[in-house]
Amino acid sequence: MSFVEYSDFIQDGDVAIVYLGHESLMPVKVQQGAQTQTRYGVIRHSTDLIGQRYGSKVTCSKGGWVHVLHPTPELWTVSLPHRTQILYTTDIATITMMLELKPGSVVCESGTGSGSLSHAILRTIAPTGHLHTVEFHQQRAEKAAEEFKEHRVDHLVTVRNQDVCQDGFGVSGVADAVFLDIPSPWEAVKHAKTAMKRQGGRVCSFSPCIEQVQRTCEALADQGFEEINTVEVLLRVHDVRTVSLPLPDFGPDSSAQTEPDAAEKAPPASAPVQTSVSLKTTTPPREIPGHTGYLTFATKPRT
Repeated sequence: MSFVEYSDFIQDGDVAIVYLGHESLMPVKVQQGAQTQTRYGVIRHSTDLIGQRYGSKVTCSKGGWVHVLHPTPELWTVSLPHRTQILYTTDIATITMMLELKPGSVVCESGTGSGSLSHAILRTIAPTGHLHTVEFHQQRAEKAAEEFKEHRVDHLVTVRNQDVCQDGFGVSGVADAVFLDIPSPWEAVKHAKTAMKRQGGRVCSFSPCIEQVQRTCEALADQGFEEINTVEVLLRVHDVRTVSLPLPDFGPDSSAQTEPDAAEKAPPASAPVQTSVSLKTTTPPREIPGHTGYLTFATKPRT
């Protein structure tokens, strides 16, 4: 099992995702002889998990059942233990696209937090890329490094416990992209520029309030970054419903009046007149709820 490589069968030491329902998932460290308690009963790792195919339907001790899924960054995002506020898949997808990440990319990230974005980056840059992630909080840095090892992606990532605003990322001239999720991103912009390759590259900063965005944009401009823009990603859920619309009455058929011979030969149709039509449509919400933050992107010039 690895977050960047798929395995068919559950093995001892794997991290599996137990799917109890659409809104209820839990990660489980598979261990010989261990048990996991769920609301449907006990799952015995030795007999119920090890050797089974990922995606299997597992019957619990109380007769209920669950599905056991192979871990992915998306499933990890909705089931991980929160050590900080995290980024979710909507923002993550925008970040990986706008930073132009691909296999082989070198990325610098601060801060690591709960590792939600980190796992998505690692899958995108595997098998030859590398992630340099910096976390100010020592215990969070140690826990992130432990999880990367359990998830068998530690060969793709280097975790540093330091203050990125003072000490930078610990590398220079290597990064294709930089991501900042810290309280004062404008203080780390110069270090982001140092970490990036001499020509080109993209940087992204995530901030929860517009005042942070403004200061970060000013710092990016001062450091010579170009194409500075800020986006807010909002989910817009449409309500699907069936509506009935009246059909307009255009009067008698004009073709019947211009062809009297045809009308005499053919009797009038006895079909009922259709006065309305039913169809499915979507209704957008009148108001869209706010978001948790803004994404600011910029490009390091190639000259």
